[in-house]
Amino acid sequence: MDLKQYYEAMRKVRESIREDYPVVISLETADGGRAGVATEVSAEVAAKMVIEGRARLADAKESAAHRSEKAAARREAEERDAASRLQVRVVSEQDFRALKRGGERGS
Repeated sequence: MDLKQYYEAMRKVRESIREDYPVVISLETADGGRAGVATEVSAEVAAKMVIEGRARLADAKESAAHRSEKAAARREAEERDAASRLQVRVVSEQDFRALKRGGERGS
């Protein structure tokens, strides 16, 4: 394929993509590419991958599933991050009373 045909094909595929960041599903390739891996990429990269035969555009159901998995992973990571910042301090009863008295005096 010459460059003119390549870029014409890329332009047509890019115009057919309605999202700025579509989900693509990888195809098995001779150089070791694994089939079935969903990834969210820019429309330009998606068009290039489709033209080169490395991926196909995901349908609406596959896109929704990928994005919900991604959102769940993000929530889980945020919860782990918040849990790692939680600090607990154990104080003796005497120290607690001293803190409580100090708080009452300040009021």
